[in-house]
Amino acid sequence: MAQQIGAFAEHCATHGIPPEVTASVGQRTLDILGLCVAAHRLPTSAAAIDHVLDQGGHPQATIVGVPTKVNAAQAAFANGVLAHSLDYDDTHLPSVLHPSASVVPAALAAAEHAGASGELTSRAIAVGIEVAVRLGMAGYDAELGNSVFFEHGQHATSITGAMGSSVAAAMIYGLDAKGIADVLGITASMAAGVIEANRTGGTVKRLHCGVAAQAGVTAAQLVKRGFTGPPTVLEGRFGFFQGWLHGQFFPTAITEGLGQEWSVPGIFFKPYPANHFTHTTVDAGIAFREQGITPEMVESVVVGVAGSTVRTIGEPIEVKRTPDTGYQAQFSGPYAFAAGLIGGGGLATGLDDYSDELAQDPARRALMAKVDVVADEKCNDIFPFQFPAVVTLRTTDGRELVQEVLTNRGGPARPLSDAELSRKFADNVAGRVADDVAAAVSTQVLALQDATDLPGVLAPLSTFITDTEESK
Repeated sequence: MAQQIGAFAEHCATHGIPPEVTASVGQRTLDILGLCVAAHRLPTSAAAIDHVLDQGGHPQATIVGVPTKVNAAQAAFANGVLAHSLDYDDTHLPSVLHPSASVVPAALAAAEHAGASGELTSRAIAVGIEVAVRLGMAGYDAELGNSVFFEHGQHATSITGAMGSSVAAAMIYGLDAKGIADVLGITASMAAGVIEANRTGGTVKRLHCGVAAQAGVTAAQLVKRGFTGPPTVLEGRFGFFQGWLHGQFFPTAITEGLGQEWSVPGIFFKPYPANHFTHTTVDAGIAFREQGITPEMVESVVVGVAGSTVRTIGEPIEVKRTPDTGYQAQFSGPYAFAAGLIGGGGLATGLDDYSDELAQDPARRALMAKVDVVADEKCNDIFPFQFPAVVTLRTTDGRELVQEVLTNRGGPARPLSDAELSRKFADNVAGRVADDVAAAVSTQVLALQDATDLPGVLAPLSTFITDTEESK
């Protein structure tokens, strides 16, 4: 299987990718770069960057928001940490992978180091994301309705993200089909991720895409210097799928339609900076607001969602109605409804709408106190291919209003335009990057395949407005 992936990647590097895939890559790269800027607000981002700068090394690639260049693998690590830390990056369904947050940082770092063209970089990102998704889907059990990776406590995003990152980096470093297969063989011994922090706490999940991106770049560099991997690294008796999935995998997900059918354009962007299960509830709140409903008019609200998501966004309901922090609000169905009904920045709600202050706002809490989250059969039938919501609102004058939001904004059924993604980017970089600079970067990155000076494209994001002001 690694040989088939290698041949596919080599073909794409030489002969190109479909136009709709190319366009999607530009959008995903812009999205990730904006998130890297926005994530500088987190203390864990500062810690990761300080760690990298402390290592020293050759100036090969850019960390977003850092004037000093570092070696390519370390730049991939730092940007991967930044890209995934806000839980605002894209999502593939039904595997629930976040592939761009590792593949894009790995590819950009390798491309700067190798002096690659925008065209090759775009092709490499596309293939890397495709490989990550296909490996993730090989671990998706349709009868179970869940990823076998998750059932085993594994973070598929970082595990398959490392593999996809390695293929992208290998293409950029000029490896042929055999070399790319060897890179997969090396990376399989480096890919990792445990999701216990989702259950009991800790910030380690923010490292996962960084570690995956770093592994991918490192593996490609090692193969270029002569290291090799096992040819049966994926399906072998002691290979990737046996080690991670205990042999329970679905190989046709990897090879069927490879090169003809692309997953990349169908990956869901996140329009709102919150758990993806809450997004259709935000949309329902927006729809009620557009009908003229105000918080004072609300008697009660019932948010119906897929039963398996209730435990994430609706239980315990007392906690979900009273989040203490913006992070807790990101996982609250009641807060999602309140945010949508009240409205905010970005594409309807932005990062500033999920602050600790707003999570504790008395007016929002009064509205959240009226919201229940329950399982809904119609939503069960659609999940996990969408994260739908059926929201029933009773007004203080006795009317019962219903909003069914059965598809997610940002997915294939309701795609975000270039203009909307540029608006999300502008919201994420506001206060750190000047408006005219942000607009110029958006234009260049959306046309990544045409870039002839990739370091020049990234340079405006290496120094923030605040950095400039502080140095005066």
